[in-house]
Amino acid sequence: MNTSYVLSFSAQDKPGIVELLSNTISSNGGNWLESAMSHLAGRFVGIVVVDVAEESAGALVEATAGLSSQGITISFEVIEDEVQEETEYLALDVVLTGHDRPGIVRDIASALARQGANIEDLSTELVSGSMSAELLFKADIHVSVKSNADLDDLQEALEAIAEDLMVDININN
Repeated sequence: MNTSYVLSFSAQDKPGIVELLSNTISSNGGNWLESAMSHLAGRFVGIVVVDVAEESAGALVEATAGLSSQGITISFEVIEDEVQEETEYLALDVVLTGHDRPGIVRDIASALARQGANIEDLSTELVSGSMSAELLFKADIHVSVKSNADLDDLQEALEAIAEDLMVDININN
């Protein structure tokens, strides 16, 4: 029987991190299933879903923990089997652009949660404005909502906070 883990890591960015991590996982019986990685503030960070036979799990956890001597901080979390709800969902992409200020992510996440939208992927960055050198905050958010959700209510809720935050929000499905 196999066990699946979510492995999170962080390291000072340098060449070879993915190679080192993937070699360690593979040589200890792990199978790299899914991942998302990014360069943030001089760090290379990521999450990886790893599948491993139960008898090899301890060796894999120990070997990856040993990577701390090479500057890679790692944490493991067992993925528990969950009964999946049989509900249909719609995928939506929300793109937000506006002047940076504290609280944008908090406010947009709150509005989405109140409307029952689940944030599945969130990517944010500061970008240079096209008409000026001003930095703009940009968020690309992939959300899912139940297929019977009222998309007009969601649109209105986001438009209301867009005015308060002074940002542009576009929703695409």
